[in-house]
Amino acid sequence: MSAINEKDIDLIETKVSSEDIYDGVLLHVKKDTVKLPNGDLAPREWIKHPGAASVIPLTDDGKVILVRQYRYPIGQVTVEVPAGKLDKEGEDPMECAVRELSEETGYTAKEYRHLTTLATTVGFSNELIYLYAAKGLKAGEQHTDEDEFINLQIVTLEEAVEMVNRGEILDGKSIISILMLRDLVNKGEF
Repeated sequence: MSAINEKDIDLIETKVSSEDIYDGVLLHVKKDTVKLPNGDLAPREWIKHPGAASVIPLTDDGKVILVRQYRYPIGQVTVEVPAGKLDKEGEDPMECAVRELSEETGYTAKEYRHLTTLATTVGFSNELIYLYAAKGLKAGEQHTDEDEFINLQIVTLEEAVEMVNRGEILDGKSIISILMLRDLVNKGEF
């Protein structure tokens, strides 16, 4: 994350105390008390997340490999780019992207490119997702986690863009990945 700009110093909140509210498998809920720029105290509830990586795989013939899976919190099947959480503190996000591409799709790639890093929900979580694109794909066997049920959906990159525009793809990391990849391909940069 970037350093604090001097012109924003009057916006900074300082942690006074911190309390663990819930310590789960994936999420850790915290309740902090902060000192506001005007000196008042205020509560800040937030979720500590280990971070994640995603990858949008591009085939030699201009198609992208997406995953379809049921997402319990919103109660529907979503179309997304392959992704997963960082498994251990300090894990290289690129290693995570390589692993998730293999597990969720069965594919491996010769080339990866970092697209951007996304702060998913800055109002209540510190989660960062590192977005990658991959090409030079080789098919293999899908080997998802025991509690993961995923179907593949392979569409042209332009079809994926149309799915975004029609609201069929709701997931933020996927929307950003699709649109950034389209721009790179259109510029001849990937």
